Amino acid sequence: MALNIAGILDATVSHAQGLGLFERVNTHEPENAPGNGLSAAVTVAEVTPIPGASGLAGTTGRLTLNVMIFAPVPQEPADDIEPLLVAGVDALFTAYSSDFELGERVRNVDLLGAHGTPLSATTGYVTIDAQTYRVAIVTLPLIVNDLWGQAP
Repeated sequence: MALNIAGILDATVSHAQGLGLFERVNTHEPENAPGNGLSAAVTVAEVTPIPGASGLAGTTGRLTLNVMIFAPVPQEPADDIEPLLVAGVDALFTAYSSDFELGERVRNVDLLGAHGTPLSATTGYVTIDAQTYRVAIVTLPLIVNDLWGQAP
């Protein structure tokens, strides 16, 4: 029993790369300006046990990932920034809804929030290397069975 973080991150990155929308997909926040097109970064936000989903022998956990989508600002036409960003969010939501076990690496993506925050996205702005980016942060809640063994 252990959290297969490498496999889960790999599956999450593969989903994003497979969409063909992102110039790059990293498993860390960008230290340098990500580029001119859409970019994505996958990071761990939270790991927590789920009492109501756990049994007597093992603890089920919730791994929450942030999948951040970056779009440079300004770009022309400026009216294309929001549709481009939301298209990225929509494509990721579709991918996670279609393969909500991430290739059998997790019990499920908590699409509707049965154990906390559902699959969701918030938007904002971030500056990296003096370049402003419009960013959408996708909250990807993953439920993983029997992460930690229990013993008296």
